[in-house]
Amino acid sequence: MSESIQSVSHEAIGEVLRQHQSFVLLSHVRPDGDAIGSQIALGFALLAAGKAVRLFNEDGLPDSLRFLRGAERIELPPAEPVVAEVVIALDTATKPRLGERCLQAVAQVPLWLNIDHHISNPGYGDLNLIDATSPATGEILYELILALGLPLPEESRDALYVAVSTDTGSFQYPSTTAKTYDMAADLIRRGLDVGTLNSNTYDNHPFRRLELLRALLNTLEVSPDGLVAHWTLREATRHELALNAEDSEGLIDVIRAIRGVQVAVFFEELPDGKSRVSMRSKDRRYDVCQIASEFGGGGHSLAAGIRMKEPLDAAKAHVLAAIQRRIQAARA
Repeated sequence: MSESIQSVSHEAIGEVLRQHQSFVLLSHVRPDGDAIGSQIALGFALLAAGKAVRLFNEDGLPDSLRFLRGAERIELPPAEPVVAEVVIALDTATKPRLGERCLQAVAQVPLWLNIDHHISNPGYGDLNLIDATSPATGEILYELILALGLPLPEESRDALYVAVSTDTGSFQYPSTTAKTYDMAADLIRRGLDVGTLNSNTYDNHPFRRLELLRALLNTLEVSPDGLVAHWTLREATRHELALNAEDSEGLIDVIRAIRGVQVAVFFEELPDGKSRVSMRSKDRRYDVCQIASEFGGGGHSLAAGIRMKEPLDAAKAHVLAAIQRRIQAARA
Protein backbone atom coordinates (compact mmCIF):
# COMPACT_ATOMS: atom_id res chain seq x y z
CA MET A 1 0.00 0.00 0.00
CA SER A 2 1.25 3.47 -0.79
CA GLU A 3 2.54 5.37 2.23
CA SER A 4 0.24 8.27 1.28
CA ILE A 5 -2.89 6.16 1.85
CA GLN A 6 -4.37 6.73 5.30
CA SER A 7 -6.11 3.67 6.72
CA VAL A 8 -9.00 4.83 8.91
CA SER A 9 -10.00 3.58 12.33
CA HIS A 10 -12.69 1.05 13.14
CA GLU A 11 -14.74 3.87 14.60
CA ALA A 12 -14.64 5.84 11.36
CA ILE A 13 -16.01 2.80 9.52
CA GLY A 14 -18.55 2.29 12.31
CA GLU A 15 -19.81 5.85 11.93
CA VAL A 16 -20.57 5.20 8.25
CA LEU A 17 -22.32 1.95 9.07
CA ARG A 18 -24.45 3.64 11.74
CA GLN A 19 -25.37 6.69 9.64
CA HIS A 20 -26.48 4.80 6.54
CA GLN A 21 -29.15 2.21 5.90
CA SER A 22 -28.50 0.61 2.48
CA PHE A 23 -25.30 -1.12 1.39
CA VAL A 24 -23.92 -3.03 -1.57
CA LEU A 25 -21.00 -5.35 -0.83
CA LEU A 26 -18.65 -6.33 -3.67
CA SER A 27 -15.66 -8.65 -4.06
CA HIS A 28 -13.20 -9.41 -6.84
CA VAL A 29 -13.71 -11.40 -10.03
CA ARG A 30 -12.92 -15.13 -9.81
CA PRO A 31 -13.75 -14.97 -6.11
CA ASP A 32 -12.05 -17.18 -3.56
CA GLY A 33 -12.97 -18.12 -0.02
CA ASP A 34 -11.79 -14.85 1.48
CA ALA A 35 -13.74 -12.79 -1.05
CA ILE A 36 -17.07 -14.61 -0.71
CA GLY A 37 -16.57 -15.30 2.99
CA SER A 38 -15.94 -11.62 3.66
CA GLN A 39 -19.10 -10.60 1.79
CA ILE A 40 -21.28 -13.08 3.67
CA ALA A 41 -19.67 -12.27 7.03
CA LEU A 42 -20.09 -8.51 6.89
CA GLY A 43 -23.33 -8.74 4.94
CA PHE A 44 -25.10 -10.87 7.54
CA ALA A 45 -23.71 -8.80 10.41
CA LEU A 46 -25.27 -5.72 8.78
CA LEU A 47 -28.53 -7.56 8.03
CA ALA A 48 -28.74 -8.61 11.68
CA ALA A 49 -28.22 -4.94 12.61
CA GLY A 50 -31.30 -4.01 10.58
CA LYS A 51 -29.59 -2.73 7.44
CA ALA A 52 -30.59 -3.30 3.80
CA VAL A 53 -27.78 -5.25 2.12
CA ARG A 54 -27.08 -6.75 -1.30
CA LEU A 55 -24.04 -8.88 -2.19
CA PHE A 56 -22.78 -8.71 -5.80
CA ASN A 57 -20.00 -10.59 -7.53
CA GLU A 58 -19.14 -10.28 -11.22
CA ASP A 59 -18.68 -14.04 -11.62
CA GLY A 60 -21.28 -15.13 -9.10
CA LEU A 61 -20.95 -17.76 -6.39
CA PRO A 62 -18.42 -20.56 -6.98
CA ASP A 63 -19.92 -24.04 -6.67
CA SER A 64 -17.20 -24.90 -4.17
CA LEU A 65 -18.60 -22.36 -1.68
CA ARG A 66 -22.32 -23.12 -1.99
CA PHE A 67 -22.16 -25.01 1.31
CA LEU A 68 -21.73 -21.74 3.23
CA ARG A 69 -24.76 -20.56 5.17
CA GLY A 70 -26.04 -17.41 3.49
CA ALA A 71 -24.30 -18.11 0.18
CA GLU A 72 -27.63 -17.80 -1.64
CA ARG A 73 -27.43 -14.03 -1.05
CA ILE A 74 -24.56 -13.70 -3.55
CA GLU A 75 -25.99 -12.20 -6.77
CA LEU A 76 -24.73 -11.44 -10.23
CA PRO A 77 -24.78 -7.65 -10.67
CA PRO A 78 -28.00 -6.34 -12.25
CA ALA A 79 -27.91 -4.64 -15.64
CA GLU A 80 -29.37 -1.39 -14.29
CA PRO A 81 -27.70 0.82 -11.66
CA VAL A 82 -28.92 0.15 -8.13
CA VAL A 83 -30.02 2.65 -5.51
CA ALA A 84 -27.97 2.43 -2.31
CA GLU A 85 -26.08 4.73 0.03
CA VAL A 86 -22.77 2.90 0.43
CA VAL A 87 -20.59 0.50 -1.56
CA ILE A 88 -18.17 -1.68 0.41
CA ALA A 89 -15.42 -3.29 -1.66
CA LEU A 90 -13.94 -6.32 0.11
CA ASP A 91 -10.68 -8.21 -0.47
CA THR A 92 -10.09 -6.42 -3.79
CA ALA A 93 -6.70 -4.84 -4.46
CA THR A 94 -7.75 -2.56 -7.32
CA LYS A 95 -11.11 -1.17 -8.39
CA PRO A 96 -11.11 -2.74 -11.89
CA ARG A 97 -10.83 -6.19 -10.23
CA LEU A 98 -14.43 -5.75 -9.12
CA GLY A 99 -15.51 -6.21 -12.75
CA GLU A 100 -17.16 -3.91 -15.25
CA ARG A 101 -20.72 -5.06 -14.59
CA CYS A 102 -20.35 -4.60 -10.83
CA LEU A 103 -18.90 -1.14 -11.33
CA GLN A 104 -21.77 -0.20 -13.64
CA ALA A 105 -24.33 -1.53 -11.14
CA VAL A 106 -22.99 0.72 -8.35
CA ALA A 107 -22.08 3.70 -10.53
CA GLN A 108 -24.63 5.95 -8.81
CA VAL A 109 -23.79 4.98 -5.23
CA PRO A 110 -22.11 8.02 -3.65
CA LEU A 111 -19.89 6.61 -0.87
CA TRP A 112 -17.20 3.91 -1.12
CA LEU A 113 -15.58 1.92 1.67
CA ASN A 114 -12.53 -0.19 0.78
CA ILE A 115 -11.60 -2.98 3.23
CA ASP A 116 -8.68 -5.15 2.21
CA HIS A 117 -5.36 -6.76 3.14
CA HIS A 118 -3.39 -6.49 -0.12
CA ILE A 119 -0.23 -4.40 0.15
CA SER A 120 -0.69 -3.23 -3.45
CA ASN A 121 -4.10 -1.65 -2.74
CA PRO A 122 -3.86 2.06 -3.72
CA GLY A 123 -6.73 3.12 -1.44
CA TYR A 124 -9.50 3.71 -3.98
CA GLY A 125 -12.29 4.19 -1.43
CA ASP A 126 -13.56 7.37 0.16
CA LEU A 127 -12.60 5.59 3.36
CA ASN A 128 -9.98 2.84 3.35
CA LEU A 129 -9.38 0.19 5.99
CA ILE A 130 -6.32 -1.65 4.70
CA ASP A 131 -4.08 -3.85 6.83
CA ALA A 132 -1.39 -5.54 4.76
CA THR A 133 -0.15 -7.41 7.87
CA SER A 134 -3.44 -9.28 8.13
CA PRO A 135 -3.47 -12.76 6.55
CA ALA A 136 -7.01 -12.31 5.23
CA THR A 137 -9.72 -9.71 4.84
CA GLY A 138 -11.85 -12.03 6.95
CA GLU A 139 -9.59 -11.41 9.96
CA ILE A 140 -9.88 -7.64 9.47
CA LEU A 141 -13.67 -7.99 9.43
CA TYR A 142 -13.69 -10.19 12.53
CA GLU A 143 -11.82 -7.49 14.44
CA LEU A 144 -14.09 -4.79 12.99
CA ILE A 145 -17.32 -6.62 13.88
CA LEU A 146 -16.15 -7.19 17.45
CA ALA A 147 -14.82 -3.63 17.85
CA LEU A 148 -18.12 -2.12 16.71
CA GLY A 149 -20.30 -4.53 18.66
CA LEU A 150 -22.07 -5.69 15.51
CA PRO A 151 -24.10 -8.91 15.63
CA LEU A 152 -22.23 -12.10 14.72
CA PRO A 153 -24.89 -14.49 13.40
CA GLU A 154 -24.08 -18.07 12.42
CA GLU A 155 -23.68 -17.10 8.76
CA SER A 156 -21.02 -14.52 9.65
CA ARG A 157 -19.27 -16.85 12.09
CA ASP A 158 -18.87 -19.66 9.57
CA ALA A 159 -17.96 -17.34 6.68
CA LEU A 160 -15.21 -15.66 8.71
CA TYR A 161 -13.62 -19.01 9.46
CA VAL A 162 -13.68 -20.12 5.81
CA ALA A 163 -12.39 -16.72 4.66
CA VAL A 164 -9.34 -16.89 6.90
CA SER A 165 -8.72 -20.62 6.59
CA THR A 166 -8.63 -20.53 2.79
CA ASP A 167 -6.38 -17.46 2.61
CA THR A 168 -3.87 -18.91 5.07
CA GLY A 169 -3.61 -22.34 3.45
CA SER A 170 -5.58 -23.82 6.34
CA PHE A 171 -3.55 -21.78 8.87
CA GLN A 172 -0.19 -22.81 7.39
CA TYR A 173 1.17 -19.72 5.61
CA PRO A 174 3.73 -17.43 7.30
CA SER A 175 1.11 -14.65 7.54
CA THR A 176 -0.77 -16.74 10.13
CA THR A 177 -0.33 -15.27 13.62
CA ALA A 178 -1.44 -15.97 17.17
CA LYS A 179 -4.32 -13.57 16.51
CA THR A 180 -5.45 -15.79 13.66
CA TYR A 181 -5.57 -18.86 15.89
CA ASP A 182 -7.27 -16.85 18.65
CA MET A 183 -9.94 -15.82 16.16
CA ALA A 184 -10.52 -19.43 15.08
CA ALA A 185 -10.74 -20.55 18.71
CA ASP A 186 -13.27 -17.82 19.49
CA LEU A 187 -15.43 -18.80 16.52
CA ILE A 188 -15.37 -22.44 17.66
CA ARG A 189 -16.43 -21.35 21.15
CA ARG A 190 -19.32 -19.52 19.47
CA GLY A 191 -20.56 -22.83 18.06
CA LEU A 192 -18.68 -23.24 14.78
CA ASP A 193 -18.55 -26.86 13.56
CA VAL A 194 -14.90 -26.93 12.51
CA GLY A 195 -14.91 -30.53 11.28
CA THR A 196 -17.84 -30.07 8.91
CA LEU A 197 -16.59 -26.74 7.59
CA ASN A 198 -13.11 -28.12 6.93
CA SER A 199 -14.56 -31.17 5.21
CA ASN A 200 -16.77 -29.04 2.96
CA THR A 201 -13.89 -26.68 2.19
CA TYR A 202 -11.06 -29.14 1.54
CA ASP A 203 -12.51 -32.64 1.04
CA ASN A 204 -15.38 -32.09 -1.36
CA HIS A 205 -13.92 -31.52 -4.83
CA PRO A 206 -15.41 -32.69 -8.15
CA PHE A 207 -13.59 -35.42 -10.06
CA ARG A 208 -12.70 -32.96 -12.84
CA ARG A 209 -10.36 -31.21 -10.38
CA LEU A 210 -8.29 -34.40 -10.18
CA GLU A 211 -8.32 -34.60 -13.98
CA LEU A 212 -7.10 -31.00 -14.06
CA LEU A 213 -4.27 -31.82 -11.67
CA ARG A 214 -3.18 -34.69 -13.92
CA ALA A 215 -3.21 -32.38 -16.96
CA LEU A 216 -1.23 -29.70 -15.14
CA LEU A 217 1.39 -32.18 -13.95
CA ASN A 218 2.00 -33.11 -17.58
CA THR A 219 3.06 -29.48 -18.21
CA LEU A 220 5.22 -29.09 -15.10
CA GLU A 221 8.68 -27.58 -15.57
CA VAL A 222 11.36 -26.81 -12.98
CA SER A 223 14.19 -24.36 -13.58
CA PRO A 224 17.74 -25.77 -13.82
CA ASP A 225 18.59 -24.35 -10.38
CA GLY A 226 15.49 -25.98 -8.89
CA LEU A 227 14.17 -22.69 -7.49
CA VAL A 228 11.24 -22.09 -9.84
CA ALA A 229 8.44 -24.50 -10.74
CA HIS A 230 5.67 -23.66 -13.18
CA TRP A 231 2.83 -25.32 -15.03
CA THR A 232 0.33 -24.24 -17.66
CA LEU A 233 -3.39 -24.46 -18.28
CA ARG A 234 -4.34 -24.10 -21.94
CA GLU A 235 -7.78 -22.99 -23.04
CA ALA A 236 -8.22 -26.29 -24.91
CA THR A 237 -7.77 -28.21 -21.65
CA ARG A 238 -10.28 -25.98 -19.90
CA HIS A 239 -12.89 -26.84 -22.55
CA GLU A 240 -11.99 -30.53 -22.69
CA LEU A 241 -12.47 -30.97 -18.94
CA ALA A 242 -15.45 -28.54 -18.73
CA LEU A 243 -13.72 -26.69 -15.92
CA ASN A 244 -15.19 -24.05 -13.65
CA ALA A 245 -13.04 -21.11 -12.63
CA GLU A 246 -12.72 -22.34 -9.05
CA ASP A 247 -11.49 -25.82 -10.02
CA SER A 248 -7.87 -24.65 -10.00
CA GLU A 249 -8.13 -22.86 -6.65
CA GLY A 250 -5.24 -23.86 -4.38
CA LEU A 251 -3.60 -26.29 -6.82
CA ILE A 252 -0.53 -24.07 -7.11
CA ASP A 253 0.37 -25.24 -3.59
CA VAL A 254 1.16 -28.68 -5.04
CA ILE A 255 4.20 -27.32 -6.87
CA ARG A 256 4.98 -24.76 -4.19
CA ALA A 257 5.50 -27.74 -1.87
CA ILE A 258 8.30 -29.26 -3.99
CA ARG A 259 11.49 -29.44 -1.94
CA GLY A 260 13.92 -26.71 -3.01
CA VAL A 261 11.35 -24.72 -5.01
CA GLN A 262 11.10 -21.12 -3.81
CA VAL A 263 8.75 -19.66 -6.44
CA ALA A 264 5.76 -21.45 -7.98
CA VAL A 265 3.93 -20.07 -11.02
CA PHE A 266 0.60 -21.02 -12.57
CA PHE A 267 0.12 -19.76 -16.14
CA GLU A 268 -3.40 -19.75 -17.62
CA GLU A 269 -4.47 -19.05 -21.17
CA LEU A 270 -7.63 -16.90 -21.21
CA PRO A 271 -10.38 -17.06 -23.86
CA ASP A 272 -9.58 -13.60 -25.25
CA GLY A 273 -5.99 -14.47 -26.07
CA LYS A 274 -4.72 -12.88 -22.86
CA SER A 275 -3.05 -14.58 -19.90
CA ARG A 276 -3.46 -14.95 -16.17
CA VAL A 277 -0.48 -15.56 -13.91
CA SER A 278 -0.55 -16.67 -10.26
CA MET A 279 2.66 -16.73 -8.23
CA ARG A 280 3.62 -18.06 -4.80
CA SER A 281 6.91 -17.60 -2.97
CA LYS A 282 8.37 -19.29 0.08
CA ASP A 283 11.00 -16.59 0.64
CA ARG A 284 10.30 -12.86 1.06
CA ARG A 285 13.58 -12.13 -0.75
CA TYR A 286 11.76 -13.33 -3.85
CA ASP A 287 8.90 -10.85 -3.51
CA VAL A 288 6.30 -11.92 -6.09
CA CYS A 289 4.23 -8.78 -5.49
CA GLN A 290 7.13 -6.70 -6.78
CA ILE A 291 7.47 -9.00 -9.77
CA ALA A 292 3.73 -8.76 -10.46
CA SER A 293 3.85 -4.96 -10.22
CA GLU A 294 6.22 -4.89 -13.21
CA PHE A 295 3.28 -6.13 -15.29
CA GLY A 296 0.46 -4.20 -13.64
CA GLY A 297 -0.42 -6.93 -11.15
CA GLY A 298 -0.22 -7.05 -7.38
CA GLY A 299 -0.97 -8.92 -4.18
CA HIS A 300 1.35 -9.89 -1.35
CA SER A 301 5.06 -10.56 -1.09
CA LEU A 302 4.41 -14.33 -0.97
CA ALA A 303 1.30 -14.48 -3.20
CA ALA A 304 0.50 -12.32 -6.20
CA GLY A 305 -1.19 -12.35 -9.57
CA ILE A 306 -1.27 -10.67 -12.97
CA ARG A 307 -3.69 -10.40 -15.87
CA MET A 308 -1.63 -9.80 -19.01
CA LYS A 309 -2.72 -8.66 -22.46
CA GLU A 310 -0.04 -10.83 -24.03
CA PRO A 311 -0.71 -14.36 -25.30
CA LEU A 312 0.42 -17.18 -23.06
CA ASP A 313 3.81 -18.01 -24.53
CA ALA A 314 4.95 -14.38 -24.51
CA ALA A 315 3.61 -13.87 -20.99
CA LYS A 316 5.50 -16.95 -19.75
CA ALA A 317 8.77 -15.77 -21.24
CA HIS A 318 8.50 -12.28 -19.75
CA VAL A 319 7.38 -13.37 -16.28
CA LEU A 320 9.95 -16.16 -15.96
CA ALA A 321 12.68 -13.74 -17.01
CA ALA A 322 11.53 -11.25 -14.37
CA ILE A 323 11.56 -13.97 -11.72
CA GLN A 324 15.12 -14.93 -12.63
CA ARG A 325 16.19 -11.28 -12.40
CA ARG A 326 14.65 -11.06 -8.94
CA ILE A 327 16.38 -14.25 -7.81
CA GLN A 328 19.74 -13.10 -9.13
CA ALA A 329 19.36 -9.72 -7.42
CA ALA A 330 18.44 -11.38 -4.11
CA ARG A 331 21.46 -13.70 -4.28
CA ALA A 332 23.94 -11.01 -5.31
